Amino acid sequence: MRKIIYYVATSLDGFISGPNDDISGFLQQGKGVEKYQQDLLDFDTVIMGRNTYEFGYKYGLPAGQPAYPHMEHFIFSDSLVFENAHEKVHTEILDIKRIDELKNRSGKDIYLCGGGKFAGWLLDNGKIDVLKLKVNPIILGNGVRLFGPSKTKASLDLSETENFDDGLQIQTFNLK
Repeated sequence: MRKIIYYVATSLDGFISGPNDDISGFLQQGKGVEKYQQDLLDFDTVIMGRNTYEFGYKYGLPAGQPAYPHMEHFIFSDSLVFENAHEKVHTEILDIKRIDELKNRSGKDIYLCGGGKFAGWLLDNGKIDVLKLKVNPIILGNGVRLFGPSKTKASLDLSETENFDDGLQIQTFNLK
């Protein structure tokens, strides 16, 4: 069975963006960011919620096109519709059975992109296997929380920490 890996940038206080989806405080270059970009090649499938997909519009992503050209995209939303979606872009209703179907397919592990509300829903349903945090040396104080409104408690095992000269850390946790 494939694993769902939530690989996301976060502030030290647990926000994946600041108010108004502001990510300007996060490191945008450096060895840690290069490592993350290289790691993305290890995935062939990406899942995300509507807000995360539409966030890409701010950076020139055309509606219905893949944000990661080498990956099959599954965007979970009860209302998102594309007129001319790329063959690698699929919209799905929020359904835990569909998540299980994706996990049971053959292929590489699944990249959970972005998060907040969708990641919290997956955590609430016990579907996240690995949490891989790009911990940025900043405190945002407010914004989108790592797991949105979820109140689920979870135990994790730290399996790896990578430190970079600019203060970025990539921490990998397995959920128990």
